[in-house]
Amino acid sequence: MIIRSLCLGVIGLLAAATAGADSMLDAATRAKLEAALSSEIRTAKERARDANRKPVETLAFFGLRDDMRVLELFPGGGWYTKLLGPVLRERGKLYVAMRTERVRELIAAAPPLDKVEALDVNPDMPMTARRGIFELEEMSFWLEDLDLVLTFRNAHNLTPDGRHNLNMAVFEALKPGGLYGVIDHTRRHMEPDNNVNGRRVDPVRMIHESEAAGFEFVGFSDLHYRSSDGLEKEVGDASVTGRTDRFTLLFRKPVE
Repeated sequence: MIIRSLCLGVIGLLAAATAGADSMLDAATRAKLEAALSSEIRTAKERARDANRKPVETLAFFGLRDDMRVLELFPGGGWYTKLLGPVLRERGKLYVAMRTERVRELIAAAPPLDKVEALDVNPDMPMTARRGIFELEEMSFWLEDLDLVLTFRNAHNLTPDGRHNLNMAVFEALKPGGLYGVIDHTRRHMEPDNNVNGRRVDPVRMIHESEAAGFEFVGFSDLHYRSSDGLEKEVGDASVTGRTDRFTLLFRKPVE
């Protein structure tokens, strides 16, 4: 617990300001998000995760507005896509990219997601010798005017070099002043790799890597802090899965 407190203290010192502490969704965006939360396209299992994932507070911290051009990375089965798509449908735009096989089927079948665009971006991701960890080659999303890029619990699956290549592609895709929101499973600060922490990321390292790609660190939120997670278990362990301590970081592409 002392190590975790020190880690959060370091993050606080690095931040020029803790963004999102007073962030609020504007009325139109909030209304659309609340409607999306109640949508029939969401399953009972997805709704059950709302209390843990705190989507309203999370998206408020990341500065979501209904007129933004947003890219969601590694959308998986579309938990967040089902929220972002309807919010951005009329005035904004949602793109999804990276491992989009499952979400493409969802988009085709759900009318509220008919404006979501799955990018044909499939860079090579060879598996490493470590379970669940992949390389990622240099890549591009072939966009340069995005307002916001989001990734939810995905950075841990990449090597440091792979994260660098992803961060550079995100930086390229954002317009000046654009935002980059990252949530992932917390690793103890400076803890070496071991058999159980491979799918966790040191948040201080994540800040350093993102700054190395050109981003400004805006701030962090403790929305997904979980005191019950001692940071000692693999994230798939039954005692912590779905309840891991997760860092929530926000970065900005500098305005030139």
